[in-house]
Amino acid sequence: MGATTEDGDPLALALFGLTAVSGLIDAVSYLGLSHVFAANMTGNVVVIGFALAGAPGFSVLGSLTSLAAFLLGAALAGRLTLGRLRPALAAETLLHLAAAAVAFAFGTGGALQYGVIALLAVAMGLRNATVRSLGVPDLTTTVLTMTLTGLAADTRLAGRHSPHQRRRVLAALTMTAGTVPGALLVLHHHLPWALVLAAVLTAATAVLYRDRA
Repeated sequence: MGATTEDGDPLALALFGLTAVSGLIDAVSYLGLSHVFAANMTGNVVVIGFALAGAPGFSVLGSLTSLAAFLLGAALAGRLTLGRLRPALAAETLLHLAAAAVAFAFGTGGALQYGVIALLAVAMGLRNATVRSLGVPDLTTTVLTMTLTGLAADTRLAGRHSPHQRRRVLAALTMTAGTVPGALLVLHHHLPWALVLAAVLTAATAVLYRDRA
């Protein structure tokens, strides 16, 4: 299924939307939750190294919390969603709303931030495992390293061509587009509303997308 998914296919459009949500979530977690990534686990591994080296502003505990929660979400994906996107999106929406509720009710200071981090990272792990099972090339929704590698490696300069070049560009643009509202809301002290926005966008994607039979 994944290898033949066109850019205008409902599945691809859903994954573009989720890529924007990932950008939003990582903007919130990095700028508002002690420089932790909820979606990009490579970033957390690097942040742990920074923190262990004594760099100010980075948290070993925060990044470890995110890593552990992400792995839990990925492990649960097989049982909860069975590789189907809509159930995964429903679960992700509920987790974003739970994180927003905690942030609204109690804030994100002190130990509470670890609860918010955990909820967001579980959501991202669950979604990442589900998207992985769908096997759509260059649309992982959470990381862009291999997508950008393909974008450069499959150019005329490299003597190669790929039908996925537009998809790769769109993936980078949608993730960037998602970071902007997330960053703006955090910088203007509206972090809980950024999480509500993530939930709304994820729910909208679930409503608009229909799993294939």
